Amino acid sequence: MSFLQEKQSRRYFLFIFSAMAVLLCAGIFLTWYHGTQMKSLLFQQRLTIASSLLERKISPEAIAASFKNTSVSPAGASFLEETGYGEALSLWLIPSLRQSVLLFFLYALLMASAIGFLLFFGTLYFLRARNRLYIQAVKTISEFAEGNFQNHLPSEESGALFQLFLSVEQLATALQAKSSGEHKAKEFLKDTLSDISHQLKTPIAALKLYLDIMIQEPDNPETVKKFSLKSQSSLERMERLILTLLKMMRLDAGSIVFDKKHYPVPDLIRQSVRDHQTRAAVEGKTLLLKGPDDAVLFCDPSWTEEALSNLIKNALDHTRGGDTVTILWTSSPGLFRLSVEDTGEGIDPLDFPHIFKRFYRSGHSLSGSGFGLGLPLAKSIIEDQGGTLFAESIPGRGSVFTISFLTDL
Repeated sequence: MSFLQEKQSRRYFLFIFSAMAVLLCAGIFLTWYHGTQMKSLLFQQRLTIASSLLERKISPEAIAASFKNTSVSPAGASFLEETGYGEALSLWLIPSLRQSVLLFFLYALLMASAIGFLLFFGTLYFLRARNRLYIQAVKTISEFAEGNFQNHLPSEESGALFQLFLSVEQLATALQAKSSGEHKAKEFLKDTLSDISHQLKTPIAALKLYLDIMIQEPDNPETVKKFSLKSQSSLERMERLILTLLKMMRLDAGSIVFDKKHYPVPDLIRQSVRDHQTRAAVEGKTLLLKGPDDAVLFCDPSWTEEALSNLIKNALDHTRGGDTVTILWTSSPGLFRLSVEDTGEGIDPLDFPHIFKRFYRSGHSLSGSGFGLGLPLAKSIIEDQGGTLFAESIPGRGSVFTISFLTDL
């Protein structure tokens, strides 16, 4: 009976119930009317017979006894047959009975017609209301299919039909989210391709220039060597960009399965710092490592090393000679924290909301190199392993990038 939860169905059910009640009342009326007519006909017949017998001097006692008699004799049946009043007598030859039957038929026809028309128009009204509802639903669903989600299906009632509408609404919401996600993905791909094109344009133009110079001066070894080294540097820059982009795409696609294991944190830090020690020494910057030697982190060592290396490189990019970059780690029951702190230029407040955006490069930075991918890549690596990465900074005094991982208690 779940269909009765719908307002239209309840109204139609009440209408059918009312029609059945009217039909029952009509049947009771016709039964009463038929009984009254039969009683009237029987009375007229007995009145006629009694009057005729009294005129023939038949005693009232005999007439009354005949009216009370309930037995049937063969002689009586034979008499009626002989006089033409037997069972074979046609109904239409008895005027009073014929009139009663015609009136009964007329009343029954009128009542049946009235109830039939009532059922017909009531059902027609119900079906037209349902048809309007279906047309509205078809129109709205067609708009959903075309990507227009402004209108909504009726869902203010309960019942199977409105549950179906609600399910379609949920599907439309999912399609809208998917469409929005695809639109954002297309915009992101468009912006990414534009950024990649912009990033590759400079080294490619430089390569073309270097090659032109080397072609023009093939007999000058110094020139060829100089611009060969410059070409190599541009190629390495392009290689770094492409490799970083491939890593980002693999992370975005979810195709990387992290090989997590318990790994000593000091070893992880030393491996991350190793590639930056020479640069720090040349630029007159200090790298400090502080933390317990027995600290262990459950992570993928190679990918976590990649993230830490990017944070250290970012710190070196934004510091001057004489500044210090400190890698500090602490481990406590339930939480592991590692921070990369520098005493450099800090982050401008206008840049701070955008530092983890891909290809974002500050216009207020000391560093003119880089692709704007190091911090986003580090954040993706850490967060995909279940950790967090956030930044703090005081302009002119330095920045702190902190990695946090939950650990077993």
